[in-house]
Amino acid sequence: MDKKKFQLSQNQRLQIKLWICILGLMLILILLLGKLFVNQTEQDSGIFSTTPPEPVIQRLSNVWIVEEGVEGLKVFYEGEEWDYPWGMPYEEGVVLREQVADLTLTDGNITEIKLKKERINGRLLSAGQDWVEIEGYGKLKLADEYRGYRLYDSLTMCDIEDLIYGYNFTDFCIENEEICALLMVKEEVMQYIRVLLRNSDFEGIFHESVLLTADTDFTVSYMADEEYVSEKYVAGEEIEFTQDGVFLAGGRVQITPDVLTGKIIIKSMKRNQGIPSYRGTVEMINAEEGIVVINQVLLEEYLYSVVPSEMPSTYPEEALKAQAICARTYGYGHMEHAGYPKFGAHVDDSTLYQVYNNIREQATTTAAVKNTYGQLLCTAEGKLAETYYYSTSCGMGSDATVWKTESALSIDYLEATAINKRTMEEKLKALYERGEQASEVESTGNVGERMKEEAYFYDFITGSDPDDFEVDETWYRWTYEVAEIDSDTIQQRLQDRYNSNKNRVLTLEDGEYVSREVENPGDICDIRIVKRGSGGVADELVITGSENTYKVITEHNIRYVMDNGEAAVIRQDGGKSSFPTLLPSGYFVIVPQKEDDIITGYRLIGGGFGHGVGMSQNGAKEMAKCGYTAEEILLFFYKNCLIHQVYN
Repeated sequence: MDKKKFQLSQNQRLQIKLWICILGLMLILILLLGKLFVNQTEQDSGIFSTTPPEPVIQRLSNVWIVEEGVEGLKVFYEGEEWDYPWGMPYEEGVVLREQVADLTLTDGNITEIKLKKERINGRLLSAGQDWVEIEGYGKLKLADEYRGYRLYDSLTMCDIEDLIYGYNFTDFCIENEEICALLMVKEEVMQYIRVLLRNSDFEGIFHESVLLTADTDFTVSYMADEEYVSEKYVAGEEIEFTQDGVFLAGGRVQITPDVLTGKIIIKSMKRNQGIPSYRGTVEMINAEEGIVVINQVLLEEYLYSVVPSEMPSTYPEEALKAQAICARTYGYGHMEHAGYPKFGAHVDDSTLYQVYNNIREQATTTAAVKNTYGQLLCTAEGKLAETYYYSTSCGMGSDATVWKTESALSIDYLEATAINKRTMEEKLKALYERGEQASEVESTGNVGERMKEEAYFYDFITGSDPDDFEVDETWYRWTYEVAEIDSDTIQQRLQDRYNSNKNRVLTLEDGEYVSREVENPGDICDIRIVKRGSGGVADELVITGSENTYKVITEHNIRYVMDNGEAAVIRQDGGKSSFPTLLPSGYFVIVPQKEDDIITGYRLIGGGFGHGVGMSQNGAKEMAKCGYTAEEILLFFYKNCLIHQVYN
C-alpha cells in the first residue's frame, strides 16, 4: 500500500488542530453554563446559598451593668458575669456602670442599650408573689422579667424572699409603673422586729375588731381621702377599729405612743397575763379576711416579753441568759427572712415562732436580756445558728434530721449527745485544751448512734443515769397506757397526718410502701418502731393490721398517731397530765398487750418533753445550778458555735 496517499498536508493538520481547539472551548463553555444552571437550581430549591447567614439577635432583660470600657461592657446576669464587646460606637462620657438596662446583642456584640434610670426607695411594708408595698408609694406590680441584685458584700442574685421588711435597704428600679429590678444596696444592723399579734387565745391571725388605748397620750395616723391624717388622743381614751370604719378605709393605720416608754393596751385580746400591753408601735392592716395587727418593737424590748414566756423567770441567771441569746438569735434570723411577707411581719407571737407577751415582763428575765445585750449565737462560718430549744431531755438529745428537711443535713452543730455531767466536762476540756480530748468526746458522741439500736435504747429509757443533768426533773421519765386500742381512732389519726403530708404516712401494697388514702387497718396485729433516729428518737413506726399495714414517718407524726387523745401521761413523780393531741416526746418504747395474737392495748415507757433538738431548757437550768456559764451551756448544745455582738 502506498503510504503517501494517507499523509496529510501541513495545511490540513493545522485545520484539524484548529477544530480541536474550537471543540475544546465549546466543551468548556458548555460545562460552565451547566454549572451556572445547577447553582441556580440549588439556590431556588434552598439546597445551597451564597447569601450571608442571618445575624443572631439576643435580648437580655434587666441586666446589671458592672463596668464599661472602650472594649465593651461587663454585666452581671443570672448569677454570672459576662463580657460583651461593642457592636456600636463607644460614647465616652456616658455613664453606664451600676445601671439596670436591657441589652440587644447581635452576634454577641452590643448593638442597643436601654437604660432604666428611674428608682425609688422607701420602707418595705409587705410583698406578695407579684407585688411589693413600699411606704409612700403603695403597692407596685413586679414585672414578669424582674431581676434582683444584692450589691453589698459580694454581687449575687436575690429574690423577693430576701427582702428585709420594715426597712429601706432596697432600691426599686421602675419601668412602666412596674418594678423591673430589686437592688439590695446595704446590710445594716436591724433593731426593730415586726410581730404579728394573733387574736384571743392565739386562735388565728385575723381580728374582727380591735379595741385599744395607751398608758400615755398617743397618736393615730391613717389615710383619709388620699391624705395622711394624724389625730391625738389622751392616755386611757379607748378607740375601736373595725373593717368598715373610717380609720381603716385607707387600708392601714398606725398607733404611736407620744413617749418612747409608753405602752399600747389592746383590750380586745386575751393572754395568760390578762389584757396585754405592748411597747413600740401598733399597725393594723385591713385585709379581706379581717384586721391584721402588727407590733413593731425594738428587738431587745421584744425579748423582755419573750424570755419569761419561754422560760420560767425563777430559773438561774445563766440559764436565763442562755435563753435570751437563743431567743435573740432566733428573732434576728426571722428579721432577715420574714415569716409573714404578705403583711410585712417577721414572726407571730405564738408557739409557731416564739411565745411573746403571754406572760408579763419579769425583772430577772429583763436583766438576762440586758446582760446579753446584742449577743447572737453564730456558727464557725459566721452565720446565725439555728437555736432550736425544747423543755426537757430524757438524758439524750437528737439532731436536726428529725424533721426530714433538706437543710437539716447541713446543720452539723446540732448533734445527738448525752446530756450529762461527764459529757459536759469532756466537751469543755476539748474546747479549752483545743482537741487534746477529742477521742473522748468522739466516743461520747457515738452514744447517739448506739441509741438507734432498739435493745440499747430500751435499756436506756427503762432505766436512769444519776449523772444525767435532768434525772430529777418530772418529765425525765414518763409512761402512757392505752388500755383498749381502737382501730377507728388509729385510722382517723393516720388520716389526719396523711392529710398534712402524704409522704409521711404510707400504706403497704404489693410488698412496697406507697402513698394513698388511709383505710381501716382492721385488727391491730403489731405496733413497733422499725427505725430510730440519732439519740434514739422514734423515726419510723409500722402498724400492722389484719386489713392494712401502715408506716408512719417522723417523730412528730408518731407522737400524734400513738396518742389516742384520751389517756393521761403519768410523770415520774406520779402526777398526771393530759395530752389530747401529741405525746410529750418521741423518746419511748412500746410494750404491747396481746390476746390471741391481736393487740388489745399498749404501754409506752418514755422520757423527755419536746423534740430533743438544740438546747434543753431544764438541762440548761441544771447546768447553771452546777456553776456553768451561759456561754458554756450554749457551746455544749451548739457545737463549735460562737457568740457575736451584733450592735458593734
